[in-house]
Amino acid sequence: MGMAEDVIDDLRGRIDKTLGDLRVALAKVRTGRANPALLEGVRVDYYGTLSPLNQIANISVTDPRLIVIKPWEKAMIPVIEKAINAAGLGVNAQPDAEIVRVPIPPLTEERRREFVKLTKQKGEEHKIAIRNERRDAKEMIEGLTDGGDLAQDAGTKALEKVQAEVDLGIKKVDEIIANKEKDLMQV
Repeated sequence: MGMAEDVIDDLRGRIDKTLGDLRVALAKVRTGRANPALLEGVRVDYYGTLSPLNQIANISVTDPRLIVIKPWEKAMIPVIEKAINAAGLGVNAQPDAEIVRVPIPPLTEERRREFVKLTKQKGEEHKIAIRNERRDAKEMIEGLTDGGDLAQDAGTKALEKVQAEVDLGIKKVDEIIANKEKDLMQV
């Protein structure tokens, strides 16, 4: 059952990759607490090249409602401020002598509910991705069975394992979404 195991291992890897992508996507959803991942998508014009913020400055969280950015060059402070304010993150960067402060405003109840809805939508998108992985794995196993490379009963067992992996992946997506919802609704 070597080829079927290869298909299942590949499926497992792709499901793990999908779960990792979901975690990255949800890290960008604001919870009302300071999180450096919030600034991950911000690109700064560094002498004509758009560079990720974390490549031109240190980003740290000093308290639950404040992100502090210390650029390696003081000349970058106004550029960083402009990039953060233009990113549409719902935060307002405040320049200082050597740092840029990004206070994280508390979320309103309405905004929290919007973020919960967005979180559920992202979860559903990733569940669909996992189901697509199942379809691909199922087609591969059926191809092996039809081609005579895999016995019929071994193919059936492999399909059951595929379904078990998919069920586990979807359960993990539900857990990740539930944890994010809990974070969002926590005041």
